[in-house]
Amino acid sequence: MMTGSDWAGGVIGWTHLGDPGETVPGVILICEHASNDLTPPWTDAAPDLLASHAASDPGALGLARALGPLLAQQHGGAELIHAPLSRLIYDLNRSPDRPDACPTQSELYPVPMNAGISVAERLARMESLYLPFHNLVRARIARALALGQRPVVLTVHSFSPTWHGIPRSVECGVIHDNLPALAQRIVVEAGDLGLRTELNAPYSAADHVTHTLRLHALPYGLDNAMLEIRNDLIATPEAQSAIASRLAPVLTRAIAQTVEVPCPAL
Repeated sequence: MMTGSDWAGGVIGWTHLGDPGETVPGVILICEHASNDLTPPWTDAAPDLLASHAASDPGALGLARALGPLLAQQHGGAELIHAPLSRLIYDLNRSPDRPDACPTQSELYPVPMNAGISVAERLARMESLYLPFHNLVRARIARALALGQRPVVLTVHSFSPTWHGIPRSVECGVIHDNLPALAQRIVVEAGDLGLRTELNAPYSAADHVTHTLRLHALPYGLDNAMLEIRNDLIATPEAQSAIASRLAPVLTRAIAQTVEVPCPAL
């Protein structure tokens, strides 16, 4: 059995010049659904399942990598924390008490490796994947705080153009939990983004998708938002770079409008 430290995830940093390097980040990007990789003993997934949104957020990691250096130049440095394995094994953006942390069905796709999962196996996955990843995120945010920075926290996701056969018209969703100021401002500033941008779409906190923000941003009162881009719009590296170049100024303007606003008491 793997040890917890094996699957904590990766960290990429960019300096204030936008170059790769260790930094005190003004922005921390988190990509919980970055990968569709599997590892023994968790490998029971067909190719079509691995290629689907059920296994990962297609394009999200590439978008986050493209955003990182752009935001770093405007906010004194940036950092990206990304997950190493597929959410088919364990969804890092779900509370451990949620059944969909180890889903048996994702939209149209059954997940064989999770059928009849035992409590002991669920615990093993949580200890191997969930705890190390969130300990890493916690450590990186604590490091920034200790070094005198209060980073903005942005989780980066993608969503499918249809859900159970129903087309989705939204192209960019911005989701918030109990600190809504930044998410609300991003939507206001998105007029020139060129994407149909909506607040709390195609998901909201009521769908339990803000778990990472609840764990790591809300306790410190850090400005935060969850970004959702329709995955057909970021299907290639070129598209990811193009969207990032349009999205980064929107985020920078929104951050500038909210960082001076006192956080409400939690």
